[in-house]
Amino acid sequence: MKTMKKLLTAAVASTMIASAAQAAISDNEVRIGYLADMSGTYRDLAGPNGLTALRMAVEDFGGQVNGAPIRVVSADDRNSPDVASSTVRQWIEADGVDMVAGMVATSVALAAVNIIERADKLAIISGSAASSITNEHCTPNHIHYVYDTYPLANGTAKAVVDEGGKSWFILTADYAFGHALEADIERVVTANGGTVVQKVRHPFPTGDFSSFILQAQSSGADVVGLANAGSDTINAITTAGEFGLTQSGQSIAAMVMFLNDVHALGVEAAQGIQLTTGWYWDMNDETRAWADRFMERTGVRPGMVHAGIYSSTMHYLNAIQATGTDDTQTVRRHMMDTPINDMFATNGIIREDGRMVHDMYLAQVKTPAESTNEWDLYNIVRTIPADEAYRPLSESVCRLVNN
Repeated sequence: MKTMKKLLTAAVASTMIASAAQAAISDNEVRIGYLADMSGTYRDLAGPNGLTALRMAVEDFGGQVNGAPIRVVSADDRNSPDVASSTVRQWIEADGVDMVAGMVATSVALAAVNIIERADKLAIISGSAASSITNEHCTPNHIHYVYDTYPLANGTAKAVVDEGGKSWFILTADYAFGHALEADIERVVTANGGTVVQKVRHPFPTGDFSSFILQAQSSGADVVGLANAGSDTINAITTAGEFGLTQSGQSIAAMVMFLNDVHALGVEAAQGIQLTTGWYWDMNDETRAWADRFMERTGVRPGMVHAGIYSSTMHYLNAIQATGTDDTQTVRRHMMDTPINDMFATNGIIREDGRMVHDMYLAQVKTPAESTNEWDLYNIVRTIPADEAYRPLSESVCRLVNN
């Protein structure tokens, strides 16, 4: 009888603890919205495969946290700030979404964050590049996870200038991301003894780069720096090849180039291009194991954004589990206080400005002779330590930073 009473008491206590934990989670459910370009210029950068990476994290977590189920919703932002705003407003006001993930176009990310901050929810941005997201546009309601324009310029532009590429023509996508990257490139080039002879901006997106490549050729610059991304970068490099730009002695520096871009171009066209990346699938046993699982689901190798979406989702869910709540500020603080050590980053940290800081890598595209298969694309030239890669807080204008 006593044994039965003890068992009953323990069962009741366990149920009460579980109920209390679940009660601390709003609506008794953790709801994540995935917002990305699912069909346009940036589709391959994050897109449907980024959603797969997020779902892998949810599955690996067991589909629930502290007894509360995890639900994922998704939408195509079509690279439109208006679409992003209306979608996120619907998710928060009608669907009870707690965290919004993904986001590639900077204009989309900033529009979404505006809604998210007012509702005191959380955004984890993995696809967008503009360093302004955690500088002048920082908020206490978002985290910028994978990369930004500051380390991309620090890595690639510095390496090219050091190798003798002193004069630059910069071709820029004409919106917030491109402008931020252009400024970061110019900063690094001039700081290291180079000069920018001309800057030209192209509409986003652009199908025909002929006139822009002709301007680059006539500039006489040593280097044509591409401050764009996705299909714009691929189209610009393809057009440069058709016009014989590199054969005439100029070189191309692709500031924002992803694994899927190199794969689309092929090593014959992309060989020798230097780029900076936050992650590479073939770096060690842990990255390869996760990349194998991802490829089984998608048929392709993951890029750094896919890996970052998985890592950031796991970090978010771990914070909810540890704190027993999905309250935005409680979760964000725990994420900031907890170093990130997983297949994506070693000793990564989230600073007060919302920037997730981790080592970056200077890579060079392999030659056809070096590449052993269609996804064996990079040689990692060197590691750029986190404290060298990202904008120091001493230079920050973020309102959350006490300089």
